Amino acid sequence: MALSQWIDGDESASEMLGRVLKERTSLVVPPLHRVPLRVGNVVELVGPSGSAKTQILIQAAVNCILPKEWNGIHYGGLGCSAVFIDLDCRLDITRLLQVLKLRILEAISNGSLNTGDGENFDALYATCLRRFFYIRCYDSFEFLATLKTMHHKLQKERDGLGVGLHLLVIDSIGAYHWVDRISSSLPPWGHNRKGFSLANVLEAAVEEVRKLLLVHPSIVIASRATIFGYRSSNVVRRDKSLSESELRHGKPDGGLGLYREYMPSAWQSFVTHRVFVRDSDEHLAFSSCEHQPTYSSEWLLPSLGFVDKFIVTNAGVFSVP
Repeated sequence: MALSQWIDGDESASEMLGRVLKERTSLVVPPLHRVPLRVGNVVELVGPSGSAKTQILIQAAVNCILPKEWNGIHYGGLGCSAVFIDLDCRLDITRLLQVLKLRILEAISNGSLNTGDGENFDALYATCLRRFFYIRCYDSFEFLATLKTMHHKLQKERDGLGVGLHLLVIDSIGAYHWVDRISSSLPPWGHNRKGFSLANVLEAAVEEVRKLLLVHPSIVIASRATIFGYRSSNVVRRDKSLSESELRHGKPDGGLGLYREYMPSAWQSFVTHRVFVRDSDEHLAFSSCEHQPTYSSEWLLPSLGFVDKFIVTNAGVFSVP
């Protein structure tokens, strides 16, 4: 698709520039709260299974679709649309509904609104859900097809809802890596199409996201599972572009755990921010009968040089002082 087809034909160059450069309030979600994020940023959440990556994505989506204020009650959201592309098909949508419901009820209980007024809750709940778009893909071609057709769907929804996209979530970007890798090449799309290699698939996906961001300025947050291995000359030699801090993770003492970069260069160069998350093997005592598991996070790009801790509760993700 030509770039001109992605640009509204009835707007001037100055109007397009103002639309593309427009910035909104950043997402305040641990551990993303440490660095101010702007539209056009591509954030990668890296970590092993069970490191709360999807929980962070859910919290970011809820913050995006909640309004800043509603009927005099402060909710602290952005009041924008969010797209959640589920590539490993494991999202529990009831978890998102739970977080959204608890956030609304908490704000209502802290405000002046009568908590028994169910009509206000139902109206806000429905409004927020209309701003959330969930897409499940089962292979690389469905992912590419989704990205290619998303502009027209988002444009229609923007005209209907009166709000634009602010957050594009991809969970998880490396889901098809091994399936695609074992094939010598992916089948061609048509008589005049060449077969796509693994690198070409990611290059095409990155290009489609770039086009999407031009007309729907957004923050992209993608999760990715890590591959761990022992320190060796082969690992270091393949990952010369990564710093020692980026390589040494996975163990509490930072010794034996190494995560290896397996994504093609097209994706690596597209990422503007990177955060490493993992289970900290610690539990925070809330009461004599409840111990909450904690997680740790470290900014790798940009490197901040310290580790944050956070917990995941029924109401969402919260920083630990």
